[in-house]
Amino acid sequence: MELLKEAVPHLSRVGIVAEQASAGLQQYEPVARTLKISLDPIDLAGPQLKLESMFQSAIKRGVNGIITVASRSINRYTKEIIEIALKNRVSTMFEISTRVNVGGLMSYSADDLAIFRRAAVYVDKILKGANPGDLPIEQPTKFELVINLKTAKQIGLSIPPNVLARADRVIR
Repeated sequence: MELLKEAVPHLSRVGIVAEQASAGLQQYEPVARTLKISLDPIDLAGPQLKLESMFQSAIKRGVNGIITVASRSINRYTKEIIEIALKNRVSTMFEISTRVNVGGLMSYSADDLAIFRRAAVYVDKILKGANPGDLPIEQPTKFELVINLKTAKQIGLSIPPNVLARADRVIR
């Protein structure tokens, strides 16, 4: 969230999009308080989601940025979330970097490819007879900042040079 605030200095109210937005709020609340940003839950739970009206309602409440908490629901609705955000010129930050490839503004997350490579190593060990319960739990060690300048241009945002300089990958 700090990076989103640096990239979007006028950010004042952020919608947290999650299957249980209240759970997503908990992880972002301490940082939001420090940055003086209000959080607004956008809950993806429910059988008949009307994303467009949910987002329009959030925008009327003053949401000018969106953070999505990684989940299966986000996977299902990524394209629609990005389309709505672009149409309404709202900045988006994702917890999965591949979302930036398809139009999200930015992400700061564990390196997806590194995680998949480590998972393949674990699968190999298990197939060779290792007991899954004996394998150590690993935490990601490589994180990357990805910024989509095409998206920034579409929503009328100029990313500050100091933020761009820290990006691991910039989509132009």
